[in-house]
Amino acid sequence: MLGVKDVAETATDESNQADEAFAGNRLLATFSREARALIEPQGVLEQTQVGDIVLTRGEQVESSVFPIGSTMVSMTVELNGGRSVEVASIGREGAVGGIISCGQAPAYSRAIVLVGGPVFRVSMGALEDAKKRSGFISNIFCRFSDYLLAQVMQSVACNAFHSIPERAARWLLHAQDRAGDRIELTQEAFAGLLGVQRTTVNAVIRSLQSEGLVSTGRGVVRVTDRAGLKRRACECYQRLEDHFGAVIGTSGTGGPR
Repeated sequence: MLGVKDVAETATDESNQADEAFAGNRLLATFSREARALIEPQGVLEQTQVGDIVLTRGEQVESSVFPIGSTMVSMTVELNGGRSVEVASIGREGAVGGIISCGQAPAYSRAIVLVGGPVFRVSMGALEDAKKRSGFISNIFCRFSDYLLAQVMQSVACNAFHSIPERAARWLLHAQDRAGDRIELTQEAFAGLLGVQRTTVNAVIRSLQSEGLVSTGRGVVRVTDRAGLKRRACECYQRLEDHFGAVIGTSGTGGPR
C-alpha cells in the first residue's frame, strides 16, 4: 500500500513529466491551462528508441504521438522492391498520427523513430474529445495539418528540382533544429531517407566536411557551421520555417512573417 509520502512523490513525478512534455513540444507549448487540462490526464510520457515503429501502413491509428526535445520521427512511403523514401520528418514542432484525419483511420505511411527520446502519447479517443470541447485545440491541429501538407508538397518540389547536396543540407538543418548539433545518423540511413545510393551520400558528406560545415563520427553527423550549411541548402528549408511561423508560431494561431 502506498503511503501519503509515496502518493505525493508519485503525483510530483507525474506533474514533472507533464511539464516536460508541454515545454518540450512546440505544439503543446502553445496550449493554455484550460486546453492543457483536456489532454494532460489522458496522456503518458514514453521513451522511444531508434527504430521503434510509430505507424505501420494500413493499420488503424489509435493514438497521436508528440515528440519531445530531440526526438525525431521519419515518415516514409514504401515502394515495391524494398525501396522507400522519406516524405516528411516530425520532431518537437508537431505530432504523428491522426492529426489530419478525424478519428481512427488507417495509416498511409510508415513512421519510424529516427532519433530516440521521449514522446507524449494521447489516445485518438481522448484527442478527438478534446478537439470537440476546445476550439483552440481543434484549430491548432488543423493548422499543423496545413504545415504538414506544406512539408510534403515542398518535399515533392525539392526532390524534383534540387540537387542532392542541397537536399542533404536542408535535411540536416531541420534535424539540427530538432536534435541539436549532434545528429545520430548513419550514412546508410541518411541515404535511405534521401532515396539515393549510399555512395552518393558518402560523397556529399565528404564535400560538406571538406567545406567545414559538418564533421562525422561513427553513426554521428555534427553540424559545425550552421550559417554555411544554410547557404548550401535550397530555399525549401526557410520556406517551411516561414510557413510554420505564419500558421502556428509561438501562439498557436500564427502571425505575420
